[in-house]
Amino acid sequence: MNLSRIQVLPPRLSNQIAAGEVIERPASVVKELLENSLDAGADHIEIDIEKGGLELIRIRDNGCGIHRDDLPLALSRHATSKITQLEDLDRIATLGFRGEALASISSVARLILKSAVNNQQSGWSIRAEGSETTIESMPTAHPCGTTIEIRDLFFNVPARRKFLRTEKAEFEHIAETVKRMALSHFHVGFILRHNQRVVCHFRAAQNDNERKNRVAEICGKAFIEQSLVVDAENGEMRLTGWVSAPTFSRSQMDLQYFFLNGRMIRDKLITHAVRQSYRDVLFHDRYPIYVLYLEIPSQAVDVNVHPTKQEVRFRESKVVHDFIAYSVGQTIAKAFPAQQTMHANTISTLMPYREKEMSTQIPLQVQEQMMSYGLLHRSDYSPPIQSTLSESHVIEELPEAVHYPLGFAIGQLHDTYLLAQNDQGLVLVDMHAAHERITYERLKQMMEQDQLQLQTLLLPIHLNLNETEMRVVETFLEMIKELGFDLDFSGPETIVIRQVPSLLAEVNIAELVRDVIADLIEYEQTTRVQNHVNDILATMACYGSVRANRKLTLPEMNALLRDMESTDRINQCNHGRPTWIQLSMIDLDKLFKRGQ
Repeated sequence: MNLSRIQVLPPRLSNQIAAGEVIERPASVVKELLENSLDAGADHIEIDIEKGGLELIRIRDNGCGIHRDDLPLALSRHATSKITQLEDLDRIATLGFRGEALASISSVARLILKSAVNNQQSGWSIRAEGSETTIESMPTAHPCGTTIEIRDLFFNVPARRKFLRTEKAEFEHIAETVKRMALSHFHVGFILRHNQRVVCHFRAAQNDNERKNRVAEICGKAFIEQSLVVDAENGEMRLTGWVSAPTFSRSQMDLQYFFLNGRMIRDKLITHAVRQSYRDVLFHDRYPIYVLYLEIPSQAVDVNVHPTKQEVRFRESKVVHDFIAYSVGQTIAKAFPAQQTMHANTISTLMPYREKEMSTQIPLQVQEQMMSYGLLHRSDYSPPIQSTLSESHVIEELPEAVHYPLGFAIGQLHDTYLLAQNDQGLVLVDMHAAHERITYERLKQMMEQDQLQLQTLLLPIHLNLNETEMRVVETFLEMIKELGFDLDFSGPETIVIRQVPSLLAEVNIAELVRDVIADLIEYEQTTRVQNHVNDILATMACYGSVRANRKLTLPEMNALLRDMESTDRINQCNHGRPTWIQLSMIDLDKLFKRGQ
């Protein structure tokens, strides 16, 4: 990466930049220094920590280095090589840009900065201790790149030091910071040591398999094994990464990483979008795991809104929100783990069964099963399967090109669970949960096609709103009406609601509308109405689905399996519980200790 020389920013430009860096703890120092190393083009970074960062933080990189004459400027406020004019704030492409990190750090610690560039005969070093006054630079042996050594953090601010936690806790924050950087810059190798012991060693990842291995190191092997790959584009936006299957979730939001153009952010708009993607597939009070990367043009986002740069402002926030929600939602909806064992176009291309004389026989039960399935779908096959089988005539198995992911039914267990055999082994299906999802998805499709039916209220509802709420209603009036609410203004602080979606007639309308307005204030969009409608449809689906303790015929069982294979989000019921599980032959052999 070619960066220009460091220069002091003019007052007009520096005044437009958000408040300076806040050095709260050792991890804050590590974050700022790592961002500088990455901006300098380093592909190998070593981090040495002692006593949780209070005694020592040393970061070495092999980046482009800092010119000898620029070393004093590097410790000055509002001096940077990353922006030069006001217009640059609209297209920031680096992690750091304010030119304040080193000045802030040197004001609360003893700092030594060593650096060299390619065309210098030697490296140079400079020191600062607790102020912006620096000691004159001195020559030093140093390869191309930069080393920054921070000692005795907060030695001159004892009040700040008292609020730090234990050495172990502070180092955990540092380790988390390094992991975030490692997840966002796969091509860079990182080594993290604590008290001279290697804690993390992430080698540069150059291909998909190595990147997956790095994610597994940080988020756990189980996450990668239970993850779904996201890869979606819309115009100049692209979203990639991994999200957990709904059945693999956590009780807290600790493994959620979102990167915007390589920058780790925690944005409520993003969190809401991903959460919306998991609606009606995630179990109660559970949170998904994800590592996601959003790439958008730098001019479409403002990263200059918060000192830590973890919050951003999108130019088109609703477009970004909807793109993320739809992309992750479709990944979850179309996920069907067993499909990876199939050949292409399996479900859509049905090959005919043929009768064939064979010298060997298959068990009568399997003959009946396959015959029944053939009768169920006889219109798809040519010639039709005969209704009886002689001992010398059996139905030939499907050609290798055709395999159903969930296989064929072989029976029921206590009239509650469906048992099926597929290529991998045994499939167990919760009949009610599976049919509930199928019915629910069909009801949603019907609702989308027919749109929301409106019902006129016998007594209109009057709502008193404050100034902010009234302004939001005026701004989003058309959107609110599209949700099925017919409302008017009846005064400077009052709205009147005359019509509502018919499915929501029994809901507390006043409370719902207030919640919708609150969402619009917070996110500039809302899912409240759809969520309420979905709740009602879910109840209808539950009552309209196959109940436990009901006997099904083999044709009915196979019809259920085929419906499952063509239904979105079929892996979970509406409440987030799994609808089916797979036991492979390897799993079964282990259970019975075969081959041991």
